[in-house]
Amino acid sequence: MPTLRQLRYFEAAARLGHFGRAAEECAVSQPALSMQIKELETELGAVLFERRPGEVVLTPLGHEIADRAAKILLAANDLSAIAKHQTKVLAGPLSLGIIPTLAPYVLPRLLVYLQKQYPQLRLELREAQTKTMLAELSRGELDLVMAAIPNQTSDLEEEHLFDDRFLLATSLENATKARVDPETLDPARLILLEEGHCLRDQALSFCALERGVTKTGLGATSLSTVMQMVANGYGATFIPEIAVETETRGRNLSLTRFTAPEPSRRIGLVWRKTSPRKRDFKAFSAAVKDALKPKRK
Repeated sequence: MPTLRQLRYFEAAARLGHFGRAAEECAVSQPALSMQIKELETELGAVLFERRPGEVVLTPLGHEIADRAAKILLAANDLSAIAKHQTKVLAGPLSLGIIPTLAPYVLPRLLVYLQKQYPQLRLELREAQTKTMLAELSRGELDLVMAAIPNQTSDLEEEHLFDDRFLLATSLENATKARVDPETLDPARLILLEEGHCLRDQALSFCALERGVTKTGLGATSLSTVMQMVANGYGATFIPEIAVETETRGRNLSLTRFTAPEPSRRIGLVWRKTSPRKRDFKAFSAAVKDALKPKRK
């Protein structure tokens, strides 16, 4: 009977395509990992990898076994989660993935709130693009993801947190008082985040534009960089409302509302449908909503 250790080592090697990197991820020596995988192949009576210089490639049967191994390991992790989290809500470790266009604006208020309300929670944070984090979520490497929704993935469940409207940001010299129709914007003036960021795709959608029609050579990896370029007169951009307070402070910027219906994004939490921690996720959702309530003046 294959062991969980063998399956874990095999899954890592299958995913990474390299025994050395898999051994590093699993914190074992490469010979130890190779031996466990060889024993797994002996147990199953099948060759799972084609060994090549510098890489390993799954056989057709190896692909099927890798898919099943990932599901078994995920179920085993869920068993541990059931035992650990059956009593207290939001206690112990919880791994949260969050997109870069939310993290700087949500986390400062949320972390303070969680520390006060759930002192036994140990939040582990991962900031990355949506596609990357949803893959990690499906593999069980993350418990929860905060991102723009919906995401058409059958094994995941979503809960809406809030709607985040967009505004047009320009320098003060290029300010306009009238509301703006996003489809009338000059694409040559738009500065957006680089490829892969959902905020870029949303902005292109609002303007009914194709990829590659915005200012060339000015794609940025962070919203702060984009806002700095806009403040210096290099063009205009979309800014989510949740980022306004942080990103406009002390900068030479003007903000303009869009015509109705105002473009916006839906922000939500995403988790695996099979996760046994749904009670934790519902409590986390309520905490986010409470932490982000407008401050009373």
